[in-house]
Amino acid sequence: MRGYLGIDVGSVSTNLAVLDENGEVIDTVYLRTQGEPIKAIQRGIGEIRDRLPKDIEIAGVATTGSARRLAGVIVGADVVKNEITAHAVAAMRVVPDVHTVLEIGGQDSKIIIIRDGVVVDFAMNSVCAAGTGSFLDHQAARLGIAIEEFGDLAAQAKTPVRIAGRCSVFAESDMIHKQQMGHSVPDIIAGLCQALVRNYLNNVGKGKDIQPPVVFQGGVAANKGIRAAFEAALETEIIVPPHFDVMGAIGAALLAQEHVEQTKAQTQFKGFEVSDIPYTASSFECKGCANRCEVVEIKQDSVVLARWGDRCGRWQ
Repeated sequence: MRGYLGIDVGSVSTNLAVLDENGEVIDTVYLRTQGEPIKAIQRGIGEIRDRLPKDIEIAGVATTGSARRLAGVIVGADVVKNEITAHAVAAMRVVPDVHTVLEIGGQDSKIIIIRDGVVVDFAMNSVCAAGTGSFLDHQAARLGIAIEEFGDLAAQAKTPVRIAGRCSVFAESDMIHKQQMGHSVPDIIAGLCQALVRNYLNNVGKGKDIQPPVVFQGGVAANKGIRAAFEAALETEIIVPPHFDVMGAIGAALLAQEHVEQTKAQTQFKGFEVSDIPYTASSFECKGCANRCEVVEIKQDSVVLARWGDRCGRWQ
């Protein structure tokens, strides 16, 4: 059986997905990156190797996410694509007539506008952490509740309070103030969900033509409170796919399959053995000109596998 592997490496999570030739999900892996993307990639490759059927052959590999180039070098990717493309492809597989994709990950947010199967507009917010998964994790820990309970508690709110959600610092201080005034935790959490959705729509979604069907992806899509707040704000149903947390990896796997079927080329995948190969990453500052580019270097033992980061291409 031929399978296609997609790898999505972000700042918070590293996700892998293997699809069969019909585009059906065989298995997925969701891991925390924990600031060590190489180790996370190798751990994910090892985990999915142990769980896949023994008769499966990986016929194509694609990487996406903020560390897509690094992942591509390590595993031997056939395709390296940005996360906008990967998330759009995955959303269109689940909901073919999707018009809007909302994606909120660990440390950034995206909106993708699709018309007739083509991405016509998009926006990203990678500057402010307000509304992202890491911010919600932090607030759940501060309130002493599990992040998995966030959505259920928000649903119990009777009178959600108004939280200033334009900035993560202000949102946290406003939450503390509302606690001190005696508001209940469910009302505060529901108010926070509404504030974060307002922030998303005013910043990331500003000026965008948001039309249904709307698909909500990324780890934050697990939060029922955020989903309900989006439905109230947009006055439409929000569709959360079954594999919402690994849609980037699923989109990458679909892109790998498309590439292999179009080119008829043999995969460059190095095999599951990459989970045991020692890789090292380092960087240096090029002094060739006034730009002073920071060049990233990946080595296996003492052999340089790849370099990137320079603007002129001198080191690549």
